[in-house]
Amino acid sequence: MEHLVKRSIATIHARFHEPLSLDDLAHSAMISKFYFLRLFRRVTGVTPGRFLSAVRLHEAKRLLLSTSLNVADVSAEVGYSSTGTFSRRFSESVGISPTRYRRLQHADGSLPPEHTRNGNATASLTGVLNFAGAPDSAVYLGLFSSPILQGYPVATATATAPGVYQMRNIPSGTWYLHAVSRVADSSQGPHPEAPILIDRAGPLRFSANTSLTTDLFLQPSDWTRPPILFALTGLDPLPCAPGPVPPVPLVRVPSQPRRPRRVSHAMAL
Repeated sequence: MEHLVKRSIATIHARFHEPLSLDDLAHSAMISKFYFLRLFRRVTGVTPGRFLSAVRLHEAKRLLLSTSLNVADVSAEVGYSSTGTFSRRFSESVGISPTRYRRLQHADGSLPPEHTRNGNATASLTGVLNFAGAPDSAVYLGLFSSPILQGYPVATATATAPGVYQMRNIPSGTWYLHAVSRVADSSQGPHPEAPILIDRAGPLRFSANTSLTTDLFLQPSDWTRPPILFALTGLDPLPCAPGPVPPVPLVRVPSQPRRPRRVSHAMAL
């Protein structure tokens, strides 16, 4: 049944700027919205609304780096009727404001500074990293509050090769572990649409002095993965849209921006 989810994700990538509803996406998959919701979450790990929101914000990132549109026009272009709401959600998801993110096009590829941890962060996490292919850069690992790589991590680590990783000073809570690296045969520029290796684990529940073990197997990102929202300079490809699934063909993002339009949100996130 994955092809039904693939069809709906093609619809999201083609029509993210429209006020898509759960009914619209279920109709594109040609199944009831209740079954569609369960199926979509099982395949992607997130709800259709959260996937749609991630695609919109990632397209906003692309427009901020590749066009001269102002923030208000970018907001309208990706389906927001309120620039304030867009800026707030962008900042919460990407970790920095739209204006600051635009300045990253001249960044050196370094990661944002680590989140300040409190004195009660006493848990730890360890595991083994394996790869389906050779990484071309350090592996970034972070614990986030969402199954989508967004927001700001409560703990981070890096690994330079397959092997054991360790994360310390983890605060109590329920977190998702994300790992990202670039594929070794990438030969494109500093902000390419290059393939990446990625994996996710969770939810992981930590309390004081908890020590967990979680192994990861990084493999190329595919159409089931929501796009990366957190500002990982140099590890931030455009979202991997699925191939065309009749009767809904995949529409590629145009090289020139569309005329800004303002629409309202019709799907609860």
